[in-house]
Amino acid sequence: MIRIENISKRFRKLQVLDSINATFSSGEVISLIGPNGSGKTTLIKSILGMVRPDSGKIIVDNTPINGDPSYREKIGYMPQIGRYPDNMRIGQLFKMLRNIRNVSESKTDNDLIVSFELEKIAEKPMRTLSGGTRQKVSAAIAFLFNPPILILDEPTAGLDPLSSEILKEKIIQEKQKNKLILITSHILSDLDEITTHIMYLQEGRMLFFKDIELLKEETGELRLGKAIARVMKGENFGNEWIDRMFDITTEKNKS
Repeated sequence: MIRIENISKRFRKLQVLDSINATFSSGEVISLIGPNGSGKTTLIKSILGMVRPDSGKIIVDNTPINGDPSYREKIGYMPQIGRYPDNMRIGQLFKMLRNIRNVSESKTDNDLIVSFELEKIAEKPMRTLSGGTRQKVSAAIAFLFNPPILILDEPTAGLDPLSSEILKEKIIQEKQKNKLILITSHILSDLDEITTHIMYLQEGRMLFFKDIELLKEETGELRLGKAIARVMKGENFGNEWIDRMFDITTEKNKS
């Protein structure tokens, strides 16, 4: 559904993406993992057309994006920090988005609006909302038009435990509908139940991209957080293991 071919991006002297190749398919939940500054956000923004790579191409549904924004209708995006007009009320925001898309309320996915009880505070201006409530609004918008692709940037950050579980259940439901879901998160425990594949980025390079069960098997860890921690520390693996993982991933994406 999304194919990334030899994407590179440099900001002045900083190489933020270095020859990234990957294919993301329907039914997969891809967790983008890596230290701060590893290139995760730049990769997401490249897919969304918010950043233009210096080289390479991105293909969505067999069509290169090439600056044509129409493909974005297939993507529901939840930013890490949602920014909305201060004086607009929550209900007005959802109404405006439906009007822009020319889609009636009965034909939109309102599950999270109901689950988060946003209709009860529909008259509240956006400027009065807490960070957690803004996250709920952003999540509801991402799923609103039932897109086949979801890109969620730190989706549970700022959410209370109940709201976090509600969102994770919604992600699982959408996964079962054979949607493609990309997630970035530093809360690795949130990813255990929902992730099918891990892409690990470091200093702009893709260190590996593989099935989560295979990663757990290779590291001997049942929990994703511990498996990733062992990779980051090089524990029991060293540079030879990391080089091998990079080589395997590179060959896999070439094939």
